[in-house]
Amino acid sequence: MVRVRLFANFREAINQKEVEIEATTVKELLINLVNKFDNLRPLIFENGDLRDYVHIMVNGKHINHLKGMETELSKEDVVAIFPPVSGGC
Repeated sequence: MVRVRLFANFREAINQKEVEIEATTVKELLINLVNKFDNLRPLIFENGDLRDYVHIMVNGKHINHLKGMETELSKEDVVAIFPPVSGGC
């Protein structure tokens, strides 16, 4: 099981800040996650593709700097899923 930390609207959608999901890749993790929590599906995917604004980090590294959706996972990994982040003065 991989530990998944959810933030902002993702956390609110399932009323949990952390879950454990069985997966060997980020893609498999996301599919298993939305299958378990169907109300996350429209927040994470659009027409079967990862929404542009979803940020995913594995052990503090963005998946864009790893192998993207094919990034391999092990049971010690922590995956963080963030919505769009904005801020300012």
